[in-house]
Amino acid sequence: MIFQPVLNVFLLALLFTPIAALAVLALVKAPTTGSGTRAGARALWAMRLVMLLACFVMLLRPGIPGGTTQTLATDTDVVLVVDTTASIVAEDWGDGEPRLDGVRADVQKIVDEYPGARFALITFDASADVRMPLTTDTTSLMSSLEVLRPEVTSRSRGSSIGIAAEQLHETLANAAANSEDRSRMVFYFGDGEQTALSPPESFDDSAAFTDAGAVFGYGTAEGGPMKLTSGSFDPAEGEGYIEYQGSNALSVIDEANLQTIAGELGVEYQHRTADSEPTLPDAPSTTVAYSDSGEVGNVIELYWIAALLMAALLGVELARATMLVARLRRLRVRSRSAARAASGSKTEGGAA
Repeated sequence: MIFQPVLNVFLLALLFTPIAALAVLALVKAPTTGSGTRAGARALWAMRLVMLLACFVMLLRPGIPGGTTQTLATDTDVVLVVDTTASIVAEDWGDGEPRLDGVRADVQKIVDEYPGARFALITFDASADVRMPLTTDTTSLMSSLEVLRPEVTSRSRGSSIGIAAEQLHETLANAAANSEDRSRMVFYFGDGEQTALSPPESFDDSAAFTDAGAVFGYGTAEGGPMKLTSGSFDPAEGEGYIEYQGSNALSVIDEANLQTIAGELGVEYQHRTADSEPTLPDAPSTTVAYSDSGEVGNVIELYWIAALLMAALLGVELARATMLVARLRRLRVRSRSAARAASGSKTEGGAA
């Protein structure tokens, strides 16, 4: 038998002990006016004490060890660098969908390909931010991508495709310093458009810490229109498009820039389209490929037994309360009838 209390055991004891003491005191000092009344009162307080104990046991969450499951893990850190400039929502992915939809789909495939790996998320537009440090919580990672929005159009002043170079280098260097035996993979997602006046920063410093990965390019040579963004989560926010000289501005992929980034990182470049699957590299050779990270014990929960007992005892209390209310109503009706009868008798006597 094991316990997984919802609160500290000492805190639970502190909360329940005074109430239990009052219930025991009421049980001992049950009314003595008639054996039936005393026995009934004791039974009632004994039931309430059992209900209290059942609640205490339920909060302790008792259980028994069940089977075990094998968890898989790779000794790999995966850093995702995602473009969040206005061009990432250009509508030339698939059937006129934003490029960001393709990014989300490809990240999901990466998460599925490397189970048990740690993931970090870096986004960049006018500046670069580490949205999520290295973690195995892939649910939070995908949630972060689902709520990801590009920069506000009115605040856009141009961006560099290499502005995340410093954050990427720091993330990889810290990961290497803390876990020398782990491999590191980098995946870059963007369209390669350099809208800043200065040349893009280099990713050369990160190459020494990168064992594998890829640069994924999104967009077409024909280009796609970009909706206005305000930073709102309202789907109706983008009812217009960014315009240039009286017509919709188009974002065009720059594959030469993306290939340069891939060369700096020492990884391959892939142009992504909605009708193709990404080619993902194998986990690096330094990785303990899908090794068992240990056994996680399953627990067969037993708190529901105490919950059922509480529900049954509460049902008894409710039934008893209902009967008492009905009895009081009958007594009230009888007293009113008696009062009316007495009033009628006095009236008749006075008339006589």
